[in-house]
Amino acid sequence: MEFTFSTTQQIICEAGACVRLGQICQDLGISHLLIVTDPGIVQLGLLDVALSSLDAQNMSYSVYSDVVADPPESKIEEALALANENAVDGVMGFGGGSSMDVAKLVALLVNSEQTLSDVYGVGNAKGKRLPLVQVPTTAGTGSEVTPVAIVTTGETTKQGVVSPILLPDIALLDANLTLGLPASVTAATGIDAMVHAIEAYTSKNKKNPYSDMLAKEALSRLSKHIVTATLDGGNVLARSEMLYGAMLAGQAFANAPVAAVHALAYPLGGHFHISHGLSNSLVLPHVLRFNCESASVLYDELAVVLQASSDSVSGSEGLIEAMDTLIKQVNLPTQLREFGVKEEQLPMLAKDAMLQERLLMNNPKEMTYDDALAIYQAAF
Repeated sequence: MEFTFSTTQQIICEAGACVRLGQICQDLGISHLLIVTDPGIVQLGLLDVALSSLDAQNMSYSVYSDVVADPPESKIEEALALANENAVDGVMGFGGGSSMDVAKLVALLVNSEQTLSDVYGVGNAKGKRLPLVQVPTTAGTGSEVTPVAIVTTGETTKQGVVSPILLPDIALLDANLTLGLPASVTAATGIDAMVHAIEAYTSKNKKNPYSDMLAKEALSRLSKHIVTATLDGGNVLARSEMLYGAMLAGQAFANAPVAAVHALAYPLGGHFHISHGLSNSLVLPHVLRFNCESASVLYDELAVVLQASSDSVSGSEGLIEAMDTLIKQVNLPTQLREFGVKEEQLPMLAKDAMLQERLLMNNPKEMTYDDALAIYQAAF
């Protein structure tokens, strides 16, 4: 048995822990903090407790609050300029995956001789980064424990930066921050986290027993609590379980990378601006069916975790049925046409999916253009 497992140095999982952020940042030696977030977080007042905690410690801070979903390079450059202008010595990502990804890249590139374009790809980032704290406000991406940041590099294309240097110093999981999430966001991000667990468990590359353990635990917790968290958003226990499950799934796929579901989801986000979690949800059942032939043993094992196999339904079919049912229970759309996708555009999506080689190489079954097109047609 040979594997390497890396994750965030410290994890704080506690409802209300946001009140300690000032002390936490001070303990990291930060004197001027850059907070990276989005306009919605500011408008909802979610940042208020964190800012009060920083004020109580007399800590200087600057706020970059213009992050958008699927952030383009221009947003990273703007945040970086603000960081340099204020000579910050620490960074906090506060929000969803997009804010946390921008925070990672700012922490990496401040005081660096490298530019953003230099660090795209796997293992190209060099040197040290600034102290980095991540505070997720959605239970989905797991970005608080992954060495990955995704950037939109063109009209419809994305590139990743993958490096252990991006792993944060601290991930703070405060379920109170997720209580106000809309049901649709809770559902989509929750399915996203479940996809992370499933794809990590079946990853063709770097699959390992530690990630397997985390993926199964993540899937178990997420499947038990996603419906409650979606339909009863004020349930702190369900919210805590979702945050914890999403983090476990993040740790799993950070060390056993995701595959075809993500490869087919990215073009949907790029061309039609469908959120990442929802894009994953739309193609998930169809990719699972495609992979069944090659991943049936592993799918059988995951079906047991979901308690989805029976005398009448095979493990693999049970897994697919269970995910189909969950997607319907949390009221997520299931057809591409609901988002304005036209049938004649499906070949374009399949062509773009084939460009996601770093993801497709992890899929348990080799996927061709024709396979991708058939999956989009099934999801149409």
